[in-house]
Amino acid sequence: MDTYDTIIVGGGPAGLSAGIYAMRSRLKTILIERFMPGGQMVVADFIENYPGFPAGIRGPELSAAMEQQARSLGLEILSTDCVSVDLVGREKVVRTADGELLAPTVILAVGATPRRLGVPGEDRLIGKGISYCATCDGAFFRDKDIAVVGGGNTAIQDAVLLTRFASKVTIVHRRDALRAARILQERALKNPKIEIAWNSVVTSVEGDNKVEGLQLEDVRNGSRRVLPVEGMFVLIGTHPNTELLRGQVTLDPAGYVITDEDMHTNVPGVLAAGDCRRKSLRQMVTAAADGAIAAVSAERYIESLADREM
Repeated sequence: MDTYDTIIVGGGPAGLSAGIYAMRSRLKTILIERFMPGGQMVVADFIENYPGFPAGIRGPELSAAMEQQARSLGLEILSTDCVSVDLVGREKVVRTADGELLAPTVILAVGATPRRLGVPGEDRLIGKGISYCATCDGAFFRDKDIAVVGGGNTAIQDAVLLTRFASKVTIVHRRDALRAARILQERALKNPKIEIAWNSVVTSVEGDNKVEGLQLEDVRNGSRRVLPVEGMFVLIGTHPNTELLRGQVTLDPAGYVITDEDMHTNVPGVLAAGDCRRKSLRQMVTAAADGAIAAVSAERYIESLADREM
């Protein structure tokens, strides 16, 4: 086995930030990422709310800068699949497709994936009018007609937020009643910029190089119509990438890792950071902050082990 001080699983903003702070603490660290480092930054066409970039920055550009900074400090990045983990005991084992790694601390930065509709045109137009984050991308849709798909708290709250920018917001909901909290429903229903397409589902997204409309189907009678919009926000929840961690650390009912404010899980030496963690706000800036805290906590944990052995 290859032995390290810290193993970081996941290479999004939380993982890269953890890598930067771990290397600055002179911890022997390896980061495992199955895809290109950067996580969801890589597919973000433009990022306007990350501190330090008043004119905004392209997602791939910010991702590459973070990766370059981490590598310049000596961070080892391994492009492979994480197959399984054994987090019990003083030394943790992370098994990858390329072999086993051993370390007293592991930082779980495996992220979460926005739930998609899975309809024709969706994959092709992500970042070209399709978004999964109103806070991130709302300002790009100023004075445009857009749609929000969903009926829960996040969808309705974000639909109201989007009225600050869009000229019209159509909420597409498959039922005849919203699932959001009553106060959120009242705000949405009173907002003159919001309309609701009841009993409707999106069956395809129209447009070649940008969103031009949505094909809607009425779930009651199967009738179809095209809703002309220039943007679609899919807000039907996220799915934490924590299947690998079940039975290893404590998860909440939705599958998110439960941590304290220092990113410690219930297992000594195991920390979690970023979107896989139970938290109130999932943004790149909070993920990066989580990663920094996790790395510092890992360093302190390693120091505590050394103190016990003296």
